Amino acid sequence: MRIPRTHHALLNRLLPGVRPDDLTVRQGQFHEVVIGADRVVCLPRTEAAAARLPHRAAVLRLIAGFDRGFRTPRPLVEGGAHGTDRPPFLVLSRVPGAPLEAEALEDPRVAEAAAAQYATLLAELAGIGAQEKARAALPVSQEDRWRRFAADVRAELSGLMSGAGRRRAERELAALDALPHITGAVVHGDLGPENVLWEWKDGLPVLSGVIDWDEVAIGDPAEDLAAIGAGHGTRFLNRVLARGGRPDGTVATRIAVIRATFALQQALSAYRDGDEGQLADGLTGYR
Repeated sequence: MRIPRTHHALLNRLLPGVRPDDLTVRQGQFHEVVIGADRVVCLPRTEAAAARLPHRAAVLRLIAGFDRGFRTPRPLVEGGAHGTDRPPFLVLSRVPGAPLEAEALEDPRVAEAAAAQYATLLAELAGIGAQEKARAALPVSQEDRWRRFAADVRAELSGLMSGAGRRRAERELAALDALPHITGAVVHGDLGPENVLWEWKDGLPVLSGVIDWDEVAIGDPAEDLAAIGAGHGTRFLNRVLARGGRPDGTVATRIAVIRATFALQQALSAYRDGDEGQLADGLTGYR
């Protein structure tokens, strides 16, 4: 992906001496991410994402401060101003490593090593979620969260769906009514493969860090488990669950119900941010 020409001068200042052709650019749901050798520049894609940058930086400082065995990006420079003609940006330290390729998990040794480390990561997040400092600073999932989400989808997205799409959405939204209200852990909120980075040692993956904490909250760890299952498949998810000890008897149901809403969650966020591309992608199965 090419760097937008409007950002060339800004990036020359933030990443001096680096040629644009030497940079990697990735498009996330909320930001264009420009990756340099030792730092990353986040450029918000919408005004709503720009307005959230200060909160994002504050959350990253909080998470980094717990130092619980996994690395996270640390804010280095914030700039621009919402509502002005200066482009907003956030410069972060770069966490080394790369996402796991799907083919790597076909090796049972690799899959077991990665599953064990995912289980440890989730245990660390649960430990952070038990601390008063985290619970005071991070948003806590509200008891009516899923009811409000269902109402918002019906109000804001139903008119963009086909009749069959609305019926599918209704089935998925109705299942949310049975979810218990759980606020026992820090939930990353987007723990897909692209946000978990690994390095390799002696032929096995070593978790090097976790990035993109935009959706972090105190809530149900089944949300992160659902993201792991969506990204790596149910077979790998079962390995993680086995490594995490005896799970709550309702966890499989909670994972399945939450996982079924991921496309609608993406579409609703994109609709509110005015991101037509992400909206169309999220509603693909509903049109």
